[in-house]
Amino acid sequence: QVQLVESGGGLVQAGGSRRLSCAASGNTFNINSVGWYRQAPGKQREMVATIHNSGSTNYADSVKGRFTISRENAKNTVYLQMNSLKPEDTAVYYCNAWRSVGIQRLYDYWGQGTQVTVSS
Repeated sequence: QVQLVESGGGLVQAGGSRRLSCAASGNTFNINSVGWYRQAPGKQREMVATIHNSGSTNYADSVKGRFTISRENAKNTVYLQMNSLKPEDTAVYYCNAWRSVGIQRLYDYWGQGTQVTVSS
């Protein structure tokens, strides 16, 4: 069992910055990857950024160059630094951690989400 707790959301002005945190606890040994996802009202959930044990990262085109995902292993925490925020970034942001073997995702865990609202 893995528990994920997101924090750092809130109300920010367009052009501003915010850093989200995802703190993991429990049996995280077999986790390969962690990602940030977001869901805006009336929209499908989308991947924002992912980071893998290899160190590789991936970003949605809409956030590339503005957002940075990173990890602090000693604290079992993954961060999402969000800069140059736009109203379109408004969403509930969720942290997801999973284990994959080959291309098959075996299982994953979700946090409860944190709201990010960007005023125009």
